Amino acid sequence: MDGTDSEQEFLPPMNIGQIMDILPHRYPMLLVDKIVDITPTNGAVGIKNVTMNEPFFQGHFPGKPVMPGVLIIEAMAQTAAAYTANVENLDTEGKVVLFMGVEKAKFRRPVLPGDQLRINIKVAQKRPPVWKYEAKVTVDGKVVTEANFSAMLASTV
Repeated sequence: MDGTDSEQEFLPPMNIGQIMDILPHRYPMLLVDKIVDITPTNGAVGIKNVTMNEPFFQGHFPGKPVMPGVLIIEAMAQTAAAYTANVENLDTEGKVVLFMGVEKAKFRRPVLPGDQLRINIKVAQKRPPVWKYEAKVTVDGKVVTEANFSAMLASTV
């Protein structure tokens, strides 16, 4: 992810169909387009192409569109959930990934239409069904958002 793991094994990228096979999210709440640079132990990079067609831009903010920070955090969580289910070969049928906490969230720059988010996630700790992650989102190599968060795999009600 950061160029220091040159000997790390990479798994094949995940396309939108594979992500949708794992995550229950659909438009307009599916916030990751593909996942690349997947390693079995070090994490991955989710890609989100931000377009003016996103429904939240109608009200956030009219004439000055900015992607809501909470949706950037959600994109982090979706990337982490799809990554974990993929590398851990988890059965996600009838299950959802739920946030347990978000810590140290920092928003450094606004995300605008035309930006491509590179969502770098790394597993900080795992004790299934709970995982903790560290995430950093960049646009054009500049950090826009950072956060640590925890999530769990739970059965749907």
